Amino acid sequence: LAKGAIDGMLAVLEDDHTRYLPPQDEEAARQSMSGEFQGIGAEVEGRDGFITVVSPIDGSPAEAAGLRPGDRLLFADGVDLTGMDVSEAAALVRGPAGTAVLLLIGRGDEEFELEIVRDVVALKSVRSEIMDGNIAYLRLNRFGNQSDEELSEALAELMAENPSGFILDLRRNPGGALDTAVDIADEFLPQGTILIERFGNDSQRLYESTNEGQAEEIPLVVLIDEGSASASEVLAGAIRDEERGILIGQTTFGKGTVQTWQGLSNGGGVRLTIARWLTPDETWVHKEGLDPDYFIPLPEFDPDVEFEDTQLQAAIDFLLGEEIISVPPEEIEESEG
Repeated sequence: LAKGAIDGMLAVLEDDHTRYLPPQDEEAARQSMSGEFQGIGAEVEGRDGFITVVSPIDGSPAEAAGLRPGDRLLFADGVDLTGMDVSEAAALVRGPAGTAVLLLIGRGDEEFELEIVRDVVALKSVRSEIMDGNIAYLRLNRFGNQSDEELSEALAELMAENPSGFILDLRRNPGGALDTAVDIADEFLPQGTILIERFGNDSQRLYESTNEGQAEEIPLVVLIDEGSASASEVLAGAIRDEERGILIGQTTFGKGTVQTWQGLSNGGGVRLTIARWLTPDETWVHKEGLDPDYFIPLPEFDPDVEFEDTQLQAAIDFLLGEEIISVPPEEIEESEG
């Protein structure tokens, strides 16, 4: 009854991101922020009554099985998830490593079943390397509690190589802690605005960068896609508006609100939307997303053909001074039709 009362109170706010988490879900959420949990490894949210994949986590069973941003989880082991609270649906999908869950997936107009074996999902935030052409590449897959420290260490190693350019890969990054996003943005931006947090009474708070970042002047390309959400959009939006670098890939997910985490006496918690966040140019990305400077589609997945990362190659070509061609979504639809 108490849980139902809390759910009912929060439901009247009609906000997909405000919700109650029972103790088990609260513990799982905090574990994921700390770096490890058991399940299929997909960030999801409620959207238009459907449990929608924001992004599969790098190296997770969900990614290996082929789940994509925007996929709808319709059934889990025969249980209808449509209209279900996100935390309840996540509890059905989550489970011990080694067990399987049978999902009915909606993708566009198609529906198909997918069995995924759960595992321990490790949440290391950063992967980095020096690529051909002496270009630094850094993949950031989340904004967890330790992500800013991991990125700072990786940046120091990369910049010691005196790279000619830098690729920051935020694809399939579902976001995380806002303060972490601000700290990471400060590594790439000179002094200026990172984002604006605007509250319901029209008061606002500015988050600003300093001149103390490790990569404030190097030529920069940011890779984004439909799985880049929330804190990823904060970072990409600041880089775009401050004209610090260019964006390559696809339009981002579109989550423009800020939540606070409140622990409760029963071990559960409440996620409560407290503000909108805006880019430095006061753009609200909610349900719209950020458009890249260059639209570059990825080829359709074919298990019999070696995958070609056309977006990454476009970023390399741009930093090497070669011409790249933007292919907006309308042109993709026309060519496919």
